[in-house]
Amino acid sequence: MSQERIMSSHVVVGFGNGWTRRGELLRQANRELTEVLNQLWHLDTNRLKPGTDYRISPQGKAGYVAQGSNKARDRAHAPLFAYVNEEKLHNIETFAHFIKLLDNYETSTGVSEMATSEELQENRLFIDAIMETEVMKRAHKYLVKKGQSPADPGQFKRQLYDIWFRLYHRDKTGGEDSCGFEHVFVGETKHGHEIIGLHNWVQFYLQEKHGHVDYKGYKARKNKDSPDEDDHVLNLQFSWKGLVKPIGGSFIGVSPEFEVALFTIIFLMSTEKMTSVVVKVDEYMLELVVYRHGRSIGTAYPKLLSSNNRDL
Repeated sequence: MSQERIMSSHVVVGFGNGWTRRGELLRQANRELTEVLNQLWHLDTNRLKPGTDYRISPQGKAGYVAQGSNKARDRAHAPLFAYVNEEKLHNIETFAHFIKLLDNYETSTGVSEMATSEELQENRLFIDAIMETEVMKRAHKYLVKKGQSPADPGQFKRQLYDIWFRLYHRDKTGGEDSCGFEHVFVGETKHGHEIIGLHNWVQFYLQEKHGHVDYKGYKARKNKDSPDEDDHVLNLQFSWKGLVKPIGGSFIGVSPEFEVALFTIIFLMSTEKMTSVVVKVDEYMLELVVYRHGRSIGTAYPKLLSSNNRDL
């Protein structure tokens, strides 16, 4: 398999007074990445429609909370999600398989994961389901073209399994206690003092519905920049399991296959421990961040930089 990786840990667009060959390669990578991610966006027919399939209430702007502090003023007295069409969620195959995975993990790092045969089968069924979507087919085609993934769908599924579901040690004091899927989509707590991960809107909604998540407000750099109710990306502050996450980025309404495809591409197109790329997807200027944990994803999340010409 050829290794065509031209992204660095930070994609930048210019150097000093002139362009270098490296700068041109990075610009090309950024343009190409923007193009393929927008293709994924337009192929995401399972994405829910704001105002129809769900309604959010961004409310107030959250204040500053230091990392490790669990005290935050609540700028949102109502939940973030005012409504979600759960029947539609459960009737879309990829969402239905995704939701089954959310209760398969011990959220505390340092506690070894003990996956049952049923849970392992649920992982495989989820990968099978997303691989039937046009979103994942396009991502696979792109990665094969770039020499980062095998053309054989079965081998690509095994690659996806290693990236997202292969267990590893996040806390050095215990056994295999984490994986990319758990961290990004389910969320974890570190030593009972800090929320890590939890960047998925479905998990957020379900945890909020059951009273485990308390939305504190949106995060933005300027007071005048409040998110819209139809925005598909938000920077949030919230509490979960008695702990506060000062800021966390999340897509809203998108399908699980869209997030898996997007973050898998960024992960495989870089060898760096941390990769940060700035791209425009639909109307959103985003910084997409992916951390590597060996052959697996450590974390992955979006940061909303601007939307609808608003600078956040």
